Amino acid sequence: MPPLPYHDLNSHLRRLFGERVQKVTLDAGLTCPNRDGRVGEGGCLYCNARGSGTGAWGRGLELTRQLREGMERLGRRYGAHRFIAYFQSFSNTYAPAARLAALYREALAFPEVVGLAIGTRPDCLPDEVLDLLARLAAQRLLWLELGLQSAHDATLRRLNRGHDVACFTDAARRAAARDLPVVAHVILGLPGEGPAEMAATARYLAALPVQGVKIHLLYVIQGSGLEQLYRRGAYQPLSEETYVSLVVDFVELLPPEMVIHRLTGDPHPEELVGPSWCRDKARVLRRIREEFARRGSRQGRFYGGGAKGRMALP
Repeated sequence: MPPLPYHDLNSHLRRLFGERVQKVTLDAGLTCPNRDGRVGEGGCLYCNARGSGTGAWGRGLELTRQLREGMERLGRRYGAHRFIAYFQSFSNTYAPAARLAALYREALAFPEVVGLAIGTRPDCLPDEVLDLLARLAAQRLLWLELGLQSAHDATLRRLNRGHDVACFTDAARRAAARDLPVVAHVILGLPGEGPAEMAATARYLAALPVQGVKIHLLYVIQGSGLEQLYRRGAYQPLSEETYVSLVVDFVELLPPEMVIHRLTGDPHPEELVGPSWCRDKARVLRRIREEFARRGSRQGRFYGGGAKGRMALP
């Protein structure tokens, strides 16, 4: 199989560990300041009460059991023997540092776990938590996954994010000062955004000390504010063709060494309202690779402004 035209996570981990490494998604029973009233209530526009996680904690599955069962399942499916514990559900630095330390160390107690991925918000990173993460990162692989979604304050307000772009900039720089690798989460197809706005987000990330990116499609799930907009015709999801083209546009603007952790999302099938095409992740990824090939392009093709990209700002 020919090499991918982007710096993908699986290949990156194989180079680090010499074998396949799988991420096990975890729910640590934490919440979000955009739900408990500290920042806001109701969450982000695209989010429902379940959030992006599994809901395992609410079903009574404690962390060790989630991790053990996840490793067994992924080991059978992929033949993997090493794993990254991915704290995914809600904001996984939104708790006292002592509680967080206990949760992270519970996951790291498994010899098969080679590292952590900590999903959180940029406004949930007090210095004591960053210092804790830095101590862990000195011993194991650690990715700090921060939700940005867009580099435009107007969009963040529409999404009810509860923080601005400057907050993300500050968080990324404070993490970099502690040698903590950052993965930025972004969403394509947000209300009010077109190619120019998405280009600006890509260039914003390219200029920051950010080592990885997760790119998501904005899909509509049940119980979200976005569903209400969709039902009354005020929001139309991207077509598959448009999304594929936009992903390639975006990746062309990123540094070649930035690790691409994701190129599309994984909606819970039972919650998905639309678009239906995003259920077939394998097809979407194949079409993205085909679009790179059609253009004769690769990650970083337009990074640094050396050439005028398809998403160039006016």
